[in-house]
Amino acid sequence: MRLRIPVEVRWADLDAYGHVNNAAAFTLLEEARIRAFWADSGASEAWPTAILAMGTGTATQTLVARQEIEYHRPIPFARTGLLVQLWIGHMGGSSLEVCYSVHEADADAARIGDALDTPTYAVAATTLVMVTTATGAPTRITRAQREAWEPFVEPPARFRHRR
Repeated sequence: MRLRIPVEVRWADLDAYGHVNNAAAFTLLEEARIRAFWADSGASEAWPTAILAMGTGTATQTLVARQEIEYHRPIPFARTGLLVQLWIGHMGGSSLEVCYSVHEADADAARIGDALDTPTYAVAATTLVMVTTATGAPTRITRAQREAWEPFVEPPARFRHRR
């Protein structure tokens, strides 16, 4: 199963060519990842995977260890935003690989479902490491986290041009 999270494209995300700048693309993925994994007590419909505590006073944090993106076509400005599909490509002892595919917005798309077959703008992956805030040392993914995230583990994102 995959999460489908709508994200807004801001005018400031565009480059001189009128499409989303490569650095801004990572920010859009970050927005989707935060909605997917960090708890928001004010959210009317929480994502089933949104169980991480936020803020500087938390006992654990996530650090980005690695990111990769492959563009299939330029991402345009769209007032309707984009639809970012997320899943977990690998879950280790203290790390997980969050995978993404970026699609045109679809107001009728279910929040959770099978892989979309619509054309992609990009595919990407981010490796997150769970760390203890006080020490910065890796810490194990908890049982509760693993149980919440396991339904969304699928084969990792496939990059067409990886060497």
